[in-house]
Amino acid sequence: MPFFDGLPEEQISALAEIATGRKIVKNELLFEAGTEANGFYGVGTGRVKVFRNSPSGKEQIIHVFGSGEVFGEVPVFEGSTFPANAQALEAGELLFFPRRNFVEIIRRDPDLAMKMMAVLSQKLRLLVRKIDDLSLKETPARVASYLLLLRATHKADVFELDLPKGQIAFYLGTIQETLSRIFKRFAEQGTIAMDGRKIRILAPDVLREMADEGR
Repeated sequence: MPFFDGLPEEQISALAEIATGRKIVKNELLFEAGTEANGFYGVGTGRVKVFRNSPSGKEQIIHVFGSGEVFGEVPVFEGSTFPANAQALEAGELLFFPRRNFVEIIRRDPDLAMKMMAVLSQKLRLLVRKIDDLSLKETPARVASYLLLLRATHKADVFELDLPKGQIAFYLGTIQETLSRIFKRFAEQGTIAMDGRKIRILAPDVLREMADEGR
């Protein structure tokens, strides 16, 4: 897990001693907004979405976490409640780090706290960038940015969408019908090719222009 990269062996061993494995099933709710943040999670296998629901019931996906990523750690530092919900998108296995034991390790080893603060700062920058995208970009530009993000993540021009279209629409702050129309327009323009959930990026430079012009 990159979250713990660079830690000396003794710190890794201390964390391993407090971690417990947890198997999850698809659609399992891991925690809800407002519940006590009694620990944080690392993803071994599978994927987990963190999301909030508006008063009207609309779901807004904050982020999808995959193998090697850590989530739920911010409120653990604060000693407060989880600000959002977490749900398994598919079956997998997590590592759970209890807050009480983790705080004790932090007290004994301040260097670990500094390492985690650096990672949290990176996450904050990503969150600010997403807020910027949702508030300042038009929907086609957000879709273009999302496809470029998947391309960079997979390091390939051909990949499968990591979520159902309805979930992607929630994540981008739009509706599924609008997302489908944008995908169709991109395909008609020769920017992408689609085969079910498989996407082939044909014109990455065009996508970058769309993403930048949407600001």
